[in-house]
Amino acid sequence: MTIVHIPIGARLVVRTTIGTNEEGREQYRDFVGHVTAWDGVTLSLLRDESANGRRPAQLVDIRAADIVRFKPVPERPTNIERLRAGHRD
Repeated sequence: MTIVHIPIGARLVVRTTIGTNEEGREQYRDFVGHVTAWDGVTLSLLRDESANGRRPAQLVDIRAADIVRFKPVPERPTNIERLRAGHRD
């Protein structure tokens, strides 16, 4: 996979390969966050905190060779937007 340009600040979900399990099936890990840097070899991502607050936001570096796929994802709605979406007039 050759990726020429990824805009700084873009929010992505990035799927990486982490090896195989005992049955020989490929295993993956997903990261969701905002791009802080991309040099063609390493993608730096400010990973979102978990929705339940158990995992804080963190900076992660992902090797391009480990990326299986990625796609843009929309921003998380704020709590107010979530409440409004669930409220019907």
